Amino acid sequence: MVKDVTTPKVITVKKTTPVREIADLLEKHRIKRVPVLYDGELLGIVSRANLVKALASVPKDAGTNTPSATQTLHDAVLRQLAGHRWAVATENVIVNDGTVHLWNAATSLEQARAMCIAAEKIPGVKGVEDHTDAPITIPAM
Repeated sequence: MVKDVTTPKVITVKKTTPVREIADLLEKHRIKRVPVLYDGELLGIVSRANLVKALASVPKDAGTNTPSATQTLHDAVLRQLAGHRWAVATENVIVNDGTVHLWNAATSLEQARAMCIAAEKIPGVKGVEDHTDAPITIPAM
């Protein structure tokens, strides 16, 4: 039965939880991933691997970015994606030095590509890196 292999008390975070706090939770509770919720609905899952990838994607000279320019571009990406119902987990967008990093769990390769194309069209975006997870296919039993 599923209840025999599931965790009885699941630790979750909100979509507004700072990355540092998520990293602390993973370490403190010795877990590898944590569900992200918004209004009680699952938005996605942040894993240790996601945190490592996000850290690795930060350019060495990231400190030279003007926070307001980065934030403005980040907000523009979120607005662009929010206009499409196929855009999922838009909270997992990181902008560094004009490059948009998409960290999502797409339901199809087409969906992941559409999100990349939408982000590429935004003025000021220098590039888009797709870090989306491949769609998971569960075989029928």
